[in-house]
This record gives sequence, C-alpha cells and structure tokens, in this order.
Amino acid sequence: MEDFRWTYLQLCKEGGVEPQESVVAQLQESRAAHSSRLDLSGHSLSTDTCSVLARAFQKDAVFTEVSLSDCMLTEEGTKMILAGLFHNTSVKCLDLKGNNLRSTGAEVLGKLLGCNKTLHRLVLEWNALGVWEESFSLFCDGLASNNTLTHLDLRNNQVNHHGASELALALRRNSTLQELDLRWNNIGLLGGRSLLEALQKNKSVVQLEMAGNNIPSDILKALEQSTGHNSEREFTLRESRNKTHVLSREIQSLKEEKGRQFLSLMETIDRQRDEMGRSTKSTSAQIGQLQQALNERKSAINSLTAKLQMTEAALALSEQKGQSMGEVLSHMKAEKEEQKELQSRLRKKQEEESSLREGKLHREIQNLMETNGQLRNKVEELECRCKSQQQQIFELKQELTNSTAELKMRLTKAEDRLESEKRRSKQTLEDMESLRHKEVENVSRHLEESERALQERIFKLEAQRIQLEEELGKTKAAVVTERAQAEEELGKVRTQMRLEEQEHVSSLEEKLRSLRASMQQLQLHCSQQKQSISELQAKSSHQSVEMDGLRRRIEELQQDLSGKEQEKVAEVSRVRVELLEQIGQLEADRTAQEGLKAKISAVEREMKVLTNNHREVLLDKESEKSSLLEKLRLKEVEIQRMKEDEAQRASYLQSAILSYVQGSPLGHYSSPNK
Repeated sequence: MEDFRWTYLQLCKEGGVEPQESVVAQLQESRAAHSSRLDLSGHSLSTDTCSVLARAFQKDAVFTEVSLSDCMLTEEGTKMILAGLFHNTSVKCLDLKGNNLRSTGAEVLGKLLGCNKTLHRLVLEWNALGVWEESFSLFCDGLASNNTLTHLDLRNNQVNHHGASELALALRRNSTLQELDLRWNNIGLLGGRSLLEALQKNKSVVQLEMAGNNIPSDILKALEQSTGHNSEREFTLRESRNKTHVLSREIQSLKEEKGRQFLSLMETIDRQRDEMGRSTKSTSAQIGQLQQALNERKSAINSLTAKLQMTEAALALSEQKGQSMGEVLSHMKAEKEEQKELQSRLRKKQEEESSLREGKLHREIQNLMETNGQLRNKVEELECRCKSQQQQIFELKQELTNSTAELKMRLTKAEDRLESEKRRSKQTLEDMESLRHKEVENVSRHLEESERALQERIFKLEAQRIQLEEELGKTKAAVVTERAQAEEELGKVRTQMRLEEQEHVSSLEEKLRSLRASMQQLQLHCSQQKQSISELQAKSSHQSVEMDGLRRRIEELQQDLSGKEQEKVAEVSRVRVELLEQIGQLEADRTAQEGLKAKISAVEREMKVLTNNHREVLLDKESEKSSLLEKLRLKEVEIQRMKEDEAQRASYLQSAILSYVQGSPLGHYSSPNK
C-alpha cells in the first residue's frame, strides 16, 4: 500500500500534476488500516488525477477492490482509469456507481471485460449505459467474451428491450456470470422474452433480479424458474465435484499408504536379505530370523487384506449411495408423473370450460343472426312499403296539381264570362264566401285533429319501437339457426309483398280512374253550364222576360257546382290527410329501422370482439401448455443425463480402484504368497 502511495506521488511529480489531497488521505487511511480496498467514493476526481491513477493501476498488485462510486468522472477520466485496468492482475471488484457513464464509458467497459482476466465483480448502478444502443452492444460483446466475471450490477441504467436483446446474446455466449442485477430499467415484454430465451441456453446464471422493468408476471416467473434450474444444476455439480474431490483424496491417500507399505516391505526384505547374507555363522539364528521375517510378512499381508476389506466396504458404501441416489431419482420421477397428471387434469378442465364457452358463444351468435335476419326482413318489407307509398303520393300529387291547374284555368274563364252577372249575384257570392270560410275552418279543425291523431300515432310508434327493442333483446338467441329459413321465408314474403303491392297499386289506380271520371263529369257539367250561361247571356238582350227563370236556373246550377266543389275539396283534403298520415308513419318506421340497424351493427361488432378474445385466450392456453410440456421434457432429459453421469462415475471409480489394486506391485507380491 505504501508502494502504491509512493507510486502515485512519483507519477504526479513526473507528470507535473499536483496530488489530490482527498486521494492521498484515502491512500493514507487504507495504509493505516492495512486494507486491500481502495475507497474513493464521493470524491470528485479530475482528469489529471484519473490519468495518474490509471498509470498506477497498471503497476498495482496490492488492491483487490476499488470503489469509484459517485466520483463525477468525466468521459475522458473514465476512459483513462478503465484503460489502466485492462491488464491489472489484482483488482477483483470494481464499483463505478453513479458516475453517469455514457457511450464512451460503455465502449471502454466492453474492452475492459474483453482484456481483463481477474475482475470478478462489476457494479455499474445509476449510470446511463443503455441510452446508446451501439455502445451498449459493444459492452455486451465484451461481456460475452469474458471468462472471469461472476457478478454484474446494471441497476438504473436505462436499458430498453434492444439492450436486453444484446444482453441476451451475450448471455448465450458467456458461461461464468452467476449473478445479474437489472432492476429499475425499461426492459419491457420483448426484453423479458429475449432474456428468457437466452436463459434456456445459459446454465451459469443462478440469480437474476428483474424488478421494476414493466415485465409481465408470467415472464418473471419463467425467469425465476430458469434461474432456479441453473442454481439447482450448479448445486448438484458442486456436490458431485466435492464428492469426486473427496473420493480422489481418499484414493490418493490409499495410494500413498500402499506405497509406504510397499517401501517398508521392500526395506524389510532388503534388510532380511542383508541379514541372511551376513548371518552365515549360525543356522539357528538364521532360522529365527527367517521365522521373524515370515511373521512380519504375514502381519503385513493381514494388514493388506484388512485394508482391502476396508476399501471393499468403502466401495459397498459408494454403491449404496448410488442406489440411494437412484431411489431419489425414482421418487423425483414419480413426483413428476403426478405433476404431469395434475397438469393434464387441469388442461382437460380448461379445455372443457373453453368448449362450454365456445358452445355458449355459438348459441348466442346463432340467436343474434336469427334476430338479424328477422329484422332485415322487416326492414326490407318496410322499405318496399315506403317506396310504393311514396310513388303513390307522387302520382297523386301530380294528378292533384294537374287537376287544380285545369280547374283554375276553367274558373278564370268562367269568371271572365260571368263578370256581367257578378254584380247581380253579389249576395250569392257573399254566401259562397261565407260557406268557403266555414269550410276552411272545418278543414283547419280537421287538420288539427289529424295532427293530434298523428301525434298519438307517433307516441304509439315510440311504444312499438320500445317493444321492438325488447323483442330484439329477446330474439338475439335465435339469429343463426333460422337464417336459412329466414332467407327462404324472405323470398316468399317478397313475392307476397309484390302481389300485395300490385293489388294495392291496382286498387289505387281504380280509385284514380274513378276520380278522373268524376273530374271529367264535373268538367263536362261545367262546360254545359258555361254553354247555358252563354246562351242565357245572348238571350238576355232579347228575352228579358225569361231572366228570372234563367237566374233561378243559374242559382241552382251554382249551388250544384258549389256542392260538387265542396265534395271535391273534402275528398282531396281527406286523401291529403291520409297521405300525410302514411308519410309520418313511414318516416317513424324508417327512424325505428335505422335505430335497429345501428343496434344490430353494434351487436355484430360485440360478437366479433368476443370471438377474437376467445381465440386469443385459446392460443395463450395452448402456448402455455406447449411451454410446460417442453419444460417437463427438458427436466426429464437433465435427470436422465445426471443419472447416467453418476452411474458412469461410480463405474469409473470402481474400475479405477480394482485396476489399481490388481496392478500394484503389492498385489503381485501378495498373490504368490497366498
């Protein structure tokens, strides 16, 4: 630590940079505490200080943990410090929290991850690495090529779904990263899916934090399950490694013991041989020595046999462990089969519910289609009636206009001829005017009564419209099944309507013919009266005596004409009132039909929305079912592979022990003695 402080001061002196007091004080504190952690968090570091620290880190072999959080580093300073750590071999933990690292920082971090071979933990919380997609892709490329990093903290880095896809590609290639923290970013649905697909291939990530990323709960659960599978796999691998390490140590100890025993036996044999060569003086001493050597050999053989029995017992224990592992695996298989059965039952229930819903929806659709067909039939009938009545009204109006024009022309001619007699018949005209006023009042009263009747009819039609709406709601259940029947009945009804319309038209034509005949009779009568008036005017100069009779005759004829005109006006007004009533009724029916059409279109849109939602729910259920089946298949494959690995390891250990025991010199030595 003192060396690092001295190096920092020396480099500042060489570069002409004034040492930063906060950095020197922190180095002094770490030296006093004998700590391998350099904590510069919260200190604002200048660019010159960053360049000096970068050069010092290149030569550093003391600090294993460096904290530069909240140091307000510039892009140039960040680039220098990270470049100094490219080939550092001591720093294992680097904290760059809250330095607002951007595009340049992301690129240099990618290069650092590609070059550095000792960094295990990297904290990048509260930066902005995910804002620039190209720079973040370079960072992900460096992460993909790194083989030492185990913990990466990317909280609050504005990583979107594009950045998540780049991270997913990096995780596919990386095989050492174990913990990844992506909380409080903006990964979203697409990013969650890409990470989930990457974790299907990555087997090293055992902890993944994804809170605050707008990811649906099902994808979060899937991510947790995949990381859980990775953690279980890592745990089983760690246990197997520990077991193999223990077994290898036991085998090594056995080998060493056997080697020592073999060496001791060889030394004893050498000593015995030396003693036998040297002791040729007395046979008794030689026999005693030989007996002792034989006893020692027997004891050594007994010890070897005992050790062989111990090794056989250890092998038996390992076999028992393998059997217990097989039982555990069989138990896991049984549990998985039970889970499969439960899932199949749930799936069947869901399918039954979906089929029931489909049946209900089909029935509702059929009912709605039936009501739609009925309403369309009614609409067509009403439209046909409207068209026929409008055509009749138009013809009657034309005839009325023609007749009124002719009558006006004839009346003007008659008035021109009767100007001479108007003076004489003022009283009669005044009477006629009073009668006309009375008739006008009667007509106005009749019109008011007809308007009241029309209003009552409108209220009745409103009530009928409400009833029709209620019937529409009731008849929604019968729309689809009776559609074909409704179309057939529609053809029949159309033919009937055509026949009825033809009959109605013929009746109206007959009425019009009768009216025309009456009009012709009236015209003939008027012409006859005009002729008689002209004759009377010619004879008036010659026959003054007959004027009284003629005047009486004229008065009678005028009364007849006034009566006929009153009848004609009454008939015309009655026809007009009937036509107005029919027009109002038709307009009310048309408005009701338009409302019904709008309601039918709304119901059809609702039906389409319901069918689309139902189809989407079915597709989601099928995708979930397929994903669960795929997960079960992968789990079974992994369990089968683990069983095969355990069996293979047990067979390897057994064969290695047997081959060692049979191929050792001690085994060759003990076999002929037996």
